[in-house]
Amino acid sequence: MNPQIVLFGANGFLGRYLARHYQRQGREVVCVARHRDGWSGDGMFLEWDGRSRGPWALALEGAERVINLAGRSVNCRYHQENRREIVESRVASTRVIGEAIAACKVPPKLWMNASTATWYRHAEDGPQDEWRGEPGEGFSVDVARAWEEAFFAAKVPGATRKVALRAGMVLANEDGTVFEVLRHLTRRGLGGTMGDGGQRVSWIHLGDLLAAVDFIAADPLLDGVFNLTAPEFPTNRELMRAFREQQGAPFGLPAAHWMLALGARVMGTEPELVLKSRWADPRRLREEGFRWRWPHLATALADLEGRHGLEGFFFQPERRSAGVRAWTPGKKAAAGVR
Repeated sequence: MNPQIVLFGANGFLGRYLARHYQRQGREVVCVARHRDGWSGDGMFLEWDGRSRGPWALALEGAERVINLAGRSVNCRYHQENRREIVESRVASTRVIGEAIAACKVPPKLWMNASTATWYRHAEDGPQDEWRGEPGEGFSVDVARAWEEAFFAAKVPGATRKVALRAGMVLANEDGTVFEVLRHLTRRGLGGTMGDGGQRVSWIHLGDLLAAVDFIAADPLLDGVFNLTAPEFPTNRELMRAFREQQGAPFGLPAAHWMLALGARVMGTEPELVLKSRWADPRRLREEGFRWRWPHLATALADLEGRHGLEGFFFQPERRSAGVRAWTPGKKAAAGVR
């Protein structure tokens, strides 16, 4: 039997791509989620309620890697009920996974738990890394703190390594993601500066995120917190300029705070998602020797433009072998020129 990868929240955006990523590696993948809607169809699917132990816990026995991405989407209005669900969905799922791992006869080798780069406060003097970063304030930070506290407080066997993944804005050409939203706004002439434009953006190309997860997993000495972001952190003004240049948009109307607040209300989301500054430095990845394939925003956007959806992202064009090219006559030979 191949080493087993168990993904929680496998029907979400990142879960689908991780499942396909590991399936393509030939690994046995178990996908756990509350329902099948959104599941990529890769691996085996198991249902859970995100709160209590069930048959899914058997999949953890001897697993090589457990990755928890479960949690209600933050792309909503932050009224009292939604706030409660956002926090509880993350804390409850993390706790019950910890309980299931503690009960394993052969515990998993690695438990990775999703977190967020919004944990950090905005520092005017530069980016914050895993060693010297300080928590900020507000609801998003409260969510991140509760999430990580539940993760690191879980009493699991010492054989199970723990890693919290503080991911920045993940860029992929996928419907409903930030890339797709900003791309369409830009094409409609609305890709201007948002707010004052000075807020920093911590982002990462989806391909680099997948590679970073594998990089961390491959080293048994790596644990604790990792920032999953690119080494480049543009301002919102620079971000939107990059989108305009990629889409060939000659201009983009700016959006003031009040306009974003109104638009967010209409769209059922929060302006904080684009106005909050996120300035996280992936110091640990850099110092451990990780190399980004897409460290710069412009090249990342250019790469993703032609890779829409799950199939487009993993598509690999056929390549003719050197031998075929060697035996194929060139133009001159075909024309009888010697």
